[in-house]
Amino acid sequence: MSADRRLPSGLVTFLFTDIEGSTRLAQMLGNGYRPVLAEHRRLLRSALRQADGVELFTEGDSYFFVFTDPAAAVLACAEGQRALAAYAWPSEQAMPRVRMGLHTGFAQAHAGEYASAEVHRAARVANAAHGGQILLSEATATRTRQLPDQTWLLDLGLHKLRGFDGQERLFQLVAPGLARHFPRLRTSEAPAHNLPSAITPFVGRAGERAELSDLAARQRLVTVVGSGGAGKTRLAVEVAGELVGQFPDGVWLLDLATISDPGLVAFTLMNTLGLRPEPGKPVLDTLVEYAAGRRMLLVLDTCEAQLAGVRAVLAQLLTAGRGVHVLATSREPLSVPGEVVWRIPPLGLEPGPGAERADSVALLIERTTAARGGRVPAEPEIRSLGRVATRLDGLPLALELAAARLRVLSAGELADRLENELDGKAPDPLGAIDGTALALGEPSGRHATLQATVEWSYRTLPPAAASLLRGLSVFAGPVDLQTVEWWVDGDPLDTLATLVDKSLLQVGRDTGRSEYRMLDPIRAFAARCLTAEGEERAVRDRHLRWALHRLERAQQGADGRPVTLSMYSLDPLAGELRAALRWCVTGGSARLGLRIASGLDQWWRERGLAREGRLWHFRLYSRLAETGEHVPDRELALVYYSHSMHACADGETSEEIRFAQRAEVAARRSGDAGTVARVLAGQPGPLVSLGKATEAEQLCRDLLAWAGPREVTADALFAIYNLAELLWLREAYAEAAELLATARPVEALRPAERGRRTVDLLLGMAALGRRDLVAAHDHLSIALRSRMSYGFHSRACVAVSAMAARCVLGGENEIAATLFGAAAAAKARLCRGPGIFGAYWTTQQAACRAALGDAAFDAAWARGFTMSLEDASSLALDIEAPRRVDHELTVLLDGVSQPESS
Repeated sequence: MSADRRLPSGLVTFLFTDIEGSTRLAQMLGNGYRPVLAEHRRLLRSALRQADGVELFTEGDSYFFVFTDPAAAVLACAEGQRALAAYAWPSEQAMPRVRMGLHTGFAQAHAGEYASAEVHRAARVANAAHGGQILLSEATATRTRQLPDQTWLLDLGLHKLRGFDGQERLFQLVAPGLARHFPRLRTSEAPAHNLPSAITPFVGRAGERAELSDLAARQRLVTVVGSGGAGKTRLAVEVAGELVGQFPDGVWLLDLATISDPGLVAFTLMNTLGLRPEPGKPVLDTLVEYAAGRRMLLVLDTCEAQLAGVRAVLAQLLTAGRGVHVLATSREPLSVPGEVVWRIPPLGLEPGPGAERADSVALLIERTTAARGGRVPAEPEIRSLGRVATRLDGLPLALELAAARLRVLSAGELADRLENELDGKAPDPLGAIDGTALALGEPSGRHATLQATVEWSYRTLPPAAASLLRGLSVFAGPVDLQTVEWWVDGDPLDTLATLVDKSLLQVGRDTGRSEYRMLDPIRAFAARCLTAEGEERAVRDRHLRWALHRLERAQQGADGRPVTLSMYSLDPLAGELRAALRWCVTGGSARLGLRIASGLDQWWRERGLAREGRLWHFRLYSRLAETGEHVPDRELALVYYSHSMHACADGETSEEIRFAQRAEVAARRSGDAGTVARVLAGQPGPLVSLGKATEAEQLCRDLLAWAGPREVTADALFAIYNLAELLWLREAYAEAAELLATARPVEALRPAERGRRTVDLLLGMAALGRRDLVAAHDHLSIALRSRMSYGFHSRACVAVSAMAARCVLGGENEIAATLFGAAAAAKARLCRGPGIFGAYWTTQQAACRAALGDAAFDAAWARGFTMSLEDASSLALDIEAPRRVDHELTVLLDGVSQPESS
């Protein structure tokens, strides 16, 4: 029978097979390769001929068969693979791994062969397969019906076959006894990457993307380091997608979170690159040989899961050729030579250049819009989203979880939950948002909640580092190295390095000194661990002692002696002192809490927080009733006195009187004359508020007469101030100035009062009353400069108003109107009332308006209202002082036209 008659024509199925890695197998087996090859031929020929396959040729390790029945051809391939797998080969490495490709099409045999493109298509299908894999073209798959049970075709998608236009859909035969999992197909124009497609839009980080993209293109190994949920993976994938065009051999992503053993890192990477192990050759050698001469980018995600395995692979892979670049993500550095560590920052809380919104707020808006069916939040709610972003420190995972919460809460309600205390305890971000448990596509589940993602890192900490993390969770803000050294009572550098490397602490150096900061979600987790370990009471009591010590040190110099009190020295401590107070009212010492509240006496009022100070006092009284702690009468008197001053600043006259009386009772009970003088010096204030100026003046005179013989006049300094103000009110300017002259040396000896320069302020007011602008300018400038220098902002408002009045009297009305506007704005921000000089300010503003006209006055006043207190103070201090000669002439002329009343 002729060859033409032996070969089928028409619709036929072509099969190509060969041994994967045959050259390597032959080198390894040497003379043993021939019998292996022969057995391989025998087993395959037997299986294929039983299905009526016609053998066209055998060349080396390759076969070319043709079939008339596609289904029979497919099943014959499966039998051939099972026969090869069942045979007793000399060793497992000696087993030949055969790849098979089938394609069905119309072809005509001629002279014992086929001259058809369908043959070439079948060959290309076989070339795309891996050893042990059976691939079918769509033409063969659609004609393969009635497969046995548990045998089916797996759709591998569309692929480009070399030399053919368009794309071919390929299928893999899945059957009992056959391998199921293989690397990506070896198509000639395979995708240039395996990066996942984003489900949600990538928001923000324009600067970070540009910086990281430049680094990854220039540096061989860049590790993106950050805490869990910081957005490392999303940013790395986004940057890698932008770099696809720069790496002709592809960009390949490997997630190490799913790998259970360090030894599997190299194998999984090889699988990702479409490689198979070669018989008798180490996997790493195969990777190194493949990488040599190629330019590609490897994106290794979640490296902290298999640090040892990653280090071993990179140590060899990066030496294979300069074309291999690695972009890694990890919670700690890889510590591999040549590594560039790039720490990912949280999403921005302030708008970047040219941006309308901060990145963190923009992310919340986008996700909230999606969660609510496309309804964009209104502007008032966007402001609340800004509060949410700030409370969550811009941590992307936390923001995603928060956005999911916004399906059932308004932004304001969520912000309140994140900011406000619950049962007297600090706000808990984990409790507020963790119930949403997003499905973020993490096979390990480590990013389902904030609790899970932080615990992932916490479990890897050595005991000393875990203990320090729990301890630092009680601090409200960053801590410096000196504080950490005090906390651990030793050298903390190794422990700190562990926490920083694992991204549980962030290092800041903006002040020139290292500060260690914990993101709020991490702090909340560590605080939970602190409670679970039964350490909370001891650790929070220790933090309370530290806070008290720092409060005392803020009022002392390097030699331990008192220095002029500055509000600026207390500003950085506010968060820690509030944390200590919170513990005092829930589980700590009420007495120590009252000591902190008294230590912040002036700070509350100077920062416009008198109401907050009052609330802390009330809560501490309640705690004191619970604990029954004894508080010495002297301490209690000063606490009540401080409370009365807060009430005065808050306009609560009845509360002011009530606590002033309590302060007097406790002070007299203490028997300390200085304490009695101090609390009595504050009592004229409510009398003036009640319109009893005469009684108030007499009280001041009686107190000063009582204090002199007892040598406690310094403690009665406020009585001098109050008496001078009362004298000013009834225009007894000369007597007020004489009294204040006696107070100057007393004030200079009082570190808590001298920074305010109240004597100069009141001397300036007395000079204004006498229309002595030269003296007024000098005294008011001194008072304003000192008050701003030491952070007495509330009292600086009085000095700015006084300088405005000085400008009115000097004819500088436009500047005066501007300063009045600035003072009004600052008073509103600082919740400050008009004070004892309120009527005088009103009179001077009216004179200024009359001089300028309504339009000019209002314009200047509005300009001032937009100024900061710092800018307004600078403006006031830049005013040129009046010259003595010109001033005397002005006073003379003014006196002729309008005699001064005395």
